Amino acid sequence: MPFAHIRGTGSAVPERVLDNAELEKIVDTTDEWITRRTGIKQRRIAMGDNNESTAALGTRAARGAMEMAGIAADQIDTIIMATITADRIFPSAACMVQKELEAFNAAAYDISAGCSGFLYALESGNNSIKSGMSRTCLIIGAERLSAIVNWEDRGTCVLLGDGAGAVILRRQDEPGGLLSTHIKSDGRLWDLLYSDKGNAPAPESLAGLVGIPFHLKMEGNRLFKQAVPCMASIAEKALEQNGLSREDIQLVIPHQANLRILQAVSEKLKIPMEKFFTNLQHYGNTSAASIPLAMDEAHRQGRIKSGDCVLLVSFGAGLTWGAAVLKWTL
Repeated sequence: MPFAHIRGTGSAVPERVLDNAELEKIVDTTDEWITRRTGIKQRRIAMGDNNESTAALGTRAARGAMEMAGIAADQIDTIIMATITADRIFPSAACMVQKELEAFNAAAYDISAGCSGFLYALESGNNSIKSGMSRTCLIIGAERLSAIVNWEDRGTCVLLGDGAGAVILRRQDEPGGLLSTHIKSDGRLWDLLYSDKGNAPAPESLAGLVGIPFHLKMEGNRLFKQAVPCMASIAEKALEQNGLSREDIQLVIPHQANLRILQAVSEKLKIPMEKFFTNLQHYGNTSAASIPLAMDEAHRQGRIKSGDCVLLVSFGAGLTWGAAVLKWTL
């Protein structure tokens, strides 16, 4: 059976930085409160006049991954894009990226699984390669969460940001790459995190933000109580399936939800926080973009080396959660 190896990573973030000090002027909050409760210091906000649509951010991230992998557009046979903030209800954001890349040999489609979307897309790409249906998959996570933020809700607007990340998955005969992927969901708890109709206008300081007529609603405390055990249990399952111990993992790249969740997962898994790669202090929670964005930064910073075992783990709306284990070969 062939193996799906990551041959390139890429990422893209908007230019506009919104830090906690500026948020203090928008909503009743403080830098101290945000930092203590979430670990977030700033986030990026996509602006309409900067060509920073979801598809544009995804395209930029894809090009970075393609360049690293040395892959031309006509070599891609599958494009899978994880997003909950596509620019249109249809066509898919993946098809819009396909047009920009001129990757016309590919089939393109979106996956909606909230913050777990990238791992759902990764599993689809992995299965496509292992079944022989694909040789080269472009997997993208891209979000414009600022478009669905209720800027009057201090419990959620401080958490979210915009960005994109991408990887090239390539079929190879050599063992390694994606060792296993694991995804789960529980639709009984969908109402802990969902979108509702309508939204308040963006604040004056963010004029130029292109909104979507929905807003995010979240029950933070109940969500926290679900996220930690779900992420820990599926991570343990992934390790067990691959015959790996906690000590065998060189790096954990989690969904960048908030620092308290990551610390709780670290404690439950008994994997020290020193092994967790975090960049949420710079970008906030970017939903489906967070893992591939963090993976690209970790790789480019030299935090992942060839031969390392890397654990990915996520939790999001649906409810959905997932994990994957990689033998890094880049």
